[in-house]
Amino acid sequence: MKTESILETIPSMKRIQRLMKKLGLRAVVLRRFKPHSTKTTDADLPNLLSRDFTASKPCEKWVADITYIHTLKDGWCYLASILDLHTHKVVGYEFSKRMDKELVIKALDKAMLRQRKPENVILHTDRGSQYLSTAYIVKTDQYKCRRSYSAKGNPYDNAVIESSHAILKKEEVYRKVYRNFDEAQKSLFKYIEGWYNNRRIHGSIGYMTPNQFEALAM
Repeated sequence: MKTESILETIPSMKRIQRLMKKLGLRAVVLRRFKPHSTKTTDADLPNLLSRDFTASKPCEKWVADITYIHTLKDGWCYLASILDLHTHKVVGYEFSKRMDKELVIKALDKAMLRQRKPENVILHTDRGSQYLSTAYIVKTDQYKCRRSYSAKGNPYDNAVIESSHAILKKEEVYRKVYRNFDEAQKSLFKYIEGWYNNRRIHGSIGYMTPNQFEALAM
């Protein structure tokens, strides 16, 4: 069949419209998809800490962050830490091969378990995607935390945990070469639990260790 013959058999658009109107039919029109922004605003991310790094008691203010640890076999691995601003104790941490929302959630779970699930803790972080994830928000709501965030592109708003990680790098990480993830994990555990929390003297808390200062404050 020639092309001209085929075209002659196809009814015109106007005829189709007349027939549909006569039969009471309506065309299904799909609306054009318009993406909606899920970007958070400053109103959604309050800075409750506002660079006030003082705390009158344990579990009043916590600061959290992620730092990078290199290993020869497993490449970059990631340490998420939570620090109490009153005692300067690392109350929770998690080490992982992946920098995802599970990393920060597990660190928070450990902190809450260790500190007996205190309520109304101000938990301050930067605006990393892990701390903006729905899973993290749900978890902090479950623990009744008061989320606080640094201003965009301002690391000074979370200076204490940044300093704590810098000390960890200087005293532990930069002095060693970790062959793999497991070796790094064991070394970090020994440093945090065996040295930093239990034996390292901090001038800012009366030249005591974090565990000593916490015991005195409880």
